Amino acid sequence: MVQNYELIFVLRPDLEEANTEKAVDRFLELIENHGGTVHNVDKWGTRKLAYEVKGYREGYYVVVNFSGDAALSAELTRVLRIADDVIRHLLVRQGEDE
Repeated sequence: MVQNYELIFVLRPDLEEANTEKAVDRFLELIENHGGTVHNVDKWGTRKLAYEVKGYREGYYVVVNFSGDAALSAELTRVLRIADDVIRHLLVRQGEDE
């Protein structure tokens, strides 16, 4: 069953711009390669964190709205957990696709 999701992830602020773009593209490709559809990508840029996370006070925020199945959600969560560039992430299911 296809669900709508919102993914927010925070990348390390010390990445070069090219590496930041590569990291974002890598997650977008993962979504599309597992049968998902990316609807919107909103790059907020570098923002101050509310508290220190993994030694960082700032992070590069990216919000992605996409649709996909539960297997995609599980794989995306697995990859985000082990990615060195990601310091925090949140994946929220928004509801069924009509």
